[in-house]
This record gives sequence, structure tokens and C-alpha cells, in this order.
Amino acid sequence: MAVKVAQEWFAICGGCEVTILDVGEPLLDLLPELEFVHMPVIMDNKIFGQTGEKSKAELPEAEVGIITGGIRNEENRFLAEEMRSKVNFLIAMGSCAAYGGIPALANQFSTEDVYKRVYQGNSTTDPGPTPNEGLPALLDRVYAVDEVVKVDLNLPGCPTTPDMFVAAVMHLLKGTPFALENKSVCDHCPTIREKKAGAGMSLKRPLEPVEGVGEELSKVRCFMEQGFLCQGPATRAGCGDGGTPRCIDAYMPCRGCFGPLSHTANPMVDMMGALSTIGLNPRDIPDRAAQFNRFAGSGRLRPKRSRR
Repeated sequence: MAVKVAQEWFAICGGCEVTILDVGEPLLDLLPELEFVHMPVIMDNKIFGQTGEKSKAELPEAEVGIITGGIRNEENRFLAEEMRSKVNFLIAMGSCAAYGGIPALANQFSTEDVYKRVYQGNSTTDPGPTPNEGLPALLDRVYAVDEVVKVDLNLPGCPTTPDMFVAAVMHLLKGTPFALENKSVCDHCPTIREKKAGAGMSLKRPLEPVEGVGEELSKVRCFMEQGFLCQGPATRAGCGDGGTPRCIDAYMPCRGCFGPLSHTANPMVDMMGALSTIGLNPRDIPDRAAQFNRFAGSGRLRPKRSRR
């Protein structure tokens, strides 16, 4: 009998849903064992009934639930609780669901300030009142899914890799081994590390080309030691599915999309230490809290206090 799966998306770009579709041929082997009963990106199963006849949103029961995206408004929170009550095993898929992701950068501002910026202060928008008719109210901030309901498995990544998704599903279906990486991107990076930056070197713009583009990475100097802000020291490995991390493989510094090394790790502290160790000045980085928590701000970023 096929395992029923329900999936719902919240504050997200949709990349993790595309990851599921990008599984490719292995998905054909999985499909006979899975029955998707709710997944907005591939099927039309409306939460208020197919004709809108229900007064309250409902999700179907399933063995496995998948939530992508952070929890930003009251409807997101209700549906997260609804799914948790209808499934046996809940997966938070992607860094938005696991840590708040890019949407959680808004946690640096109050909800009132966000409304003012979007509806009154945006140069491309005619100032107007905050819309509220028929729309769910925003929560005070973006929450990771496990801050609202119990999550059985967090899959990091922006987006999660197809291989990681398949491995997690096969673990549920077949009991095959599955574990998240417990090392950093640096541990999987093949570049040469001398643990020091060039004398007097300051941080470079991230879109400048690194030295050694096109050469074997094993012959290229560590990007951070070249003066680029690479968040590999504070980012969980896994984006390369056991091989070279994705951004490094493209000769780009790590941006931190796989989130912190663990749920209790502090990327800002880890990065400040890594930069100081090789002789780069963390003070050269503007807006350090947002920079180091770009994909992990749900429980870390808070509105800045105004100075008087």
C-alpha cells in the first residue's frame, strides 16, 4: 500500500518544491510507493474544499507531512498545526522551514515597520492603508516550523538537494541509513588553507573573481584567505551530497544556505572567530548580524533598538 504524503508551502520562493520535481528518474521509482494527497505545486487540492464549501481550512490525513517555508502569518501557523495533527511524521524541508531562511531577515524590523516600508514608504508603491480584508494577519516575526509545532526531521538547504530528499524518503520507506552532515563546508572544501590572509588584506566584493578560476580546486587558495567572505566555517556541509560544496565547485564563496552547524550553534560567533583567526577584520563587514544569519534568522534576528 502506498504511503500517503501531504505537502504545504508557507513563506518560501518555491525552490524546495522544484527540488522534489528535480529528483528526476529516481522519482519514478518512488512514485509507486507514495500517494501525494496534497501538494499545491503539482495538484489542485483546495484547503477550503474544491468548491470553497468549507468554512474552515482542512488538510487530508497522511503518514508523512512536508512543510516548506517559514511561518509568517496566522494561516501558516494554523495549517502547520493542522498538518501536525493529521500526519505521523513531519519534515521541515529547506532552510526557510528549518531556520526561517531569507524571509526571516525581516525579523530585524517590527511588523509595523515592515508595513510602513511596503505600503507607505516604498518608492514604487502609492502609499495606502495596510490591506486586511480576507487576508491572514502577519505574526510578529518569521518562525521556523519547529518553533511552532514538533518536527521529526529538518532538511536544510536553499534549496535542499534532490539526493537528500530521496535519502530522507527512502529512510522512511525502507529504513535505509540517513543522517545529516555534522561537519562544516570547510571540512568538504578541497582548496588550500594556510590559515592566514595576505598582509594588509581587506575583504573583497563577493562578485569579484577568485584567483584560480578554472584550475583544479585542490590547487586554489582558500577563498576566505584570498579576502572573500566565505561562510563555510559556520555552515553545515551537505550541499554537495558528500562531494565538493555547490558554491565552491562553481568558484564562489559559500553564502551559508545550509544553515548553522547545529540548531544550537551561533553562526555569528563562529564566523567572527574564523575571520579573526586568519587576520581579517570582522568590523569590515556591514550589518554583521544579518550577514552571518542570512539563512538562519528565525530565532536569532530581532528588531534593532533605536539609539537615542
